[in-house]
Amino acid sequence: MHQPRRRDRRPARRAPREQVQDRAFRLPDAGGVDVVLVGYFSARQKDFEVLMASAAAELAARGARTTARIVQRRGVSDGGVRTMALPYSSRTLLSHGKVREVARVCEETDADAVVFLNSLTERQRRNLTAALGRPAVALADVL
Repeated sequence: MHQPRRRDRRPARRAPREQVQDRAFRLPDAGGVDVVLVGYFSARQKDFEVLMASAAAELAARGARTTARIVQRRGVSDGGVRTMALPYSSRTLLSHGKVREVARVCEETDADAVVFLNSLTERQRRNLTAALGRPAVALADVL
């Protein structure tokens, strides 16, 4: 015998998502902000350490202290060479393990923000801010 469908078994409608800091992160004029610097580079780019150092110097000139530098390399293995132009994840730019590593370093260093050398889409910025628990911004947006 057929039973009528019960409405209470349907999944509840999702509540509206919390807004995760829609305002852009700005370095305060007084300085004293601790940031973690993250870069995403292909294997073809051999001078990534120089780029990271120059970005840290630019942030220091504006009063921010770089507490850690984290690099995600792409295309080092044979499988990565084929997909080198693509990010690991369209949601977070980085691999899942690297996002966890950045979150752990942020907790250990008590960083105020995470600054990415690469540009971030609005979706990536929201997802990274939610995953890391602090503002995730691109270097170009901060400067």
